[in-house]
Amino acid sequence: MDINPRSKDIIGGAAARGLGLAAEHVLGESNKNVPHEEGTLENTGSTSLDERELQAAVSYNTPYAAVQHEDMTLRHDKGRTAKYLENAMNAETDAVREIIAKAIKKEL
Repeated sequence: MDINPRSKDIIGGAAARGLGLAAEHVLGESNKNVPHEEGTLENTGSTSLDERELQAAVSYNTPYAAVQHEDMTLRHDKGRTAKYLENAMNAETDAVREIIAKAIKKEL
């Protein structure tokens, strides 16, 4: 069965919007646990979206972001942890799927 090119564009656009919303959701959840002394690391959190490839990224832009994320020996304030981004992504997989599905369903 062939899919109408217009329908494909509509679904692709909806999927991209959903993916962008899902990335923002993961960033918000990650920010709840990101190490926080002055807020610098948290304030550099951002998302990016490649609509054509349907790929999204969540990142933090400080020279020490990767160290804070990976070094499990560092001590953090209560509720703040290493692996803040990885943990958020793993914990929110179902929510990410639901956000994307809702965006597509809205267009159908």
